[in-house]
Amino acid sequence: MVSSKFKYLFVFICFIVSFSINAQRHLIGNVAINKSSVYVGEPVEVSVSIFTSTWFTEGINPGNIKVNDAFTIYFRSLSTSKQINGKTYAGVILYFNVFPYSEKDIEFPALEFTVNTPDDGGFKGVKRTVKTPSRVIKVKPVPPGFNKNEWLVTSNVSVSDIWSSNKKEVKVGDVLERKITRNVSGTVSELIPPINWDSIPAVSLYPTRSVINSNKSKTAISANRTDGIRYLFEKEGTVEIPEMVLSWWNPYAKKVYKRTLKARTIEVLPNPDLGMLTTMKDSLNVSVKIDSNGIEEEESATIFGLSKKQFALLLVGFIILLYVLFRIVKSIYKKLKLRKEVYKVSEAYFFKLFINALKKEDSVEILNALYQWIDKLQLKEPTIQFFVSKYGAEELSEAMTELMNASDSNKSVKLKLKTTPWVIARKKFLRLGKNEKVSVLQDWINP
Repeated sequence: MVSSKFKYLFVFICFIVSFSINAQRHLIGNVAINKSSVYVGEPVEVSVSIFTSTWFTEGINPGNIKVNDAFTIYFRSLSTSKQINGKTYAGVILYFNVFPYSEKDIEFPALEFTVNTPDDGGFKGVKRTVKTPSRVIKVKPVPPGFNKNEWLVTSNVSVSDIWSSNKKEVKVGDVLERKITRNVSGTVSELIPPINWDSIPAVSLYPTRSVINSNKSKTAISANRTDGIRYLFEKEGTVEIPEMVLSWWNPYAKKVYKRTLKARTIEVLPNPDLGMLTTMKDSLNVSVKIDSNGIEEEESATIFGLSKKQFALLLVGFIILLYVLFRIVKSIYKKLKLRKEVYKVSEAYFFKLFINALKKEDSVEILNALYQWIDKLQLKEPTIQFFVSKYGAEELSEAMTELMNASDSNKSVKLKLKTTPWVIARKKFLRLGKNEKVSVLQDWINP
């Protein structure tokens, strides 16, 4: 008996092991890198591959993958197939670029993907989980002799150097603005170092806010950075703008490339209006302070004469005002609607219908409207005769007699009756109506 139990247990364990091995063979995940050791800022191409012995019934979502101390850019996925142990596997390869920004070694983490793929011999997609291993990438520091603040890794750099105005006609107190734009291949904008501006005697330098941008396609990435400076010339004479050397490390050629921006000589002419020099200094100091706080764009860009911040506050206030007005209008509408509904079941409404019927001069319509109005009066005796006898004058009694005679024919008769006697009788009822209701209540309590 005991041996029989062990036999069943052994079969069960074999089944679990077999199922695990088959599941592992059914899905395969792997990670490959094109470089195991790179410099700071040098990109590493990481390809994450997932293969199945059947096929994928849905696409694979790479998700948001984060690598510590590195920028991670996802490019594209590629469908493929390959032979594994003599069997064709369908696969998807996900391509990433990883850019380390510190001198610490980085680790592309182990990933877990949820995929839909049928069993071998099946056709319906089943949700499964496949894991890929982690990969460690060694990061080398900036080589000796290089300034860390100017280190840039790229295969190619194009540079444009633009000046704002004529450099040949410069007076004391004039400002020349210079912008240097670098278009860099194979990197992200965050890794392009800022321009290091050299100080110049008799010239004050005021940097402008830098503009950076990254551009990504399915297969490549590039970036650009624009740095600006404003030169304020404070003394007359010859001023030498020194040359500027921009260098970068090409990881494919494994050497340093340089681009030199030529030096410029500027003759600064005298200016009798030296008061403007102080004014210009103050203005430039304010603009530099704005740039350093990162709000130049908000202050300089205006909408209808307002800054973006002011316009945003005004817009929010306008939206709040519209909401409050909407609530007020909605409340008023509800009250008017309720008042109208109450009015349509009131005595006044039915009296108005009765008056309109009198104007139409149709005996049947007049009598029907009269009965409906009398019902709303809550008289001690809810009859027309009681109302006429108690509140009406002699003229109203004659009109009532004429109406009753017309109704005896059971046909519509053209009947001209005055509205004034009825209006007078209603006013008398409204004046005495409270006492009438009280007496009705007393009669009900003390019959």
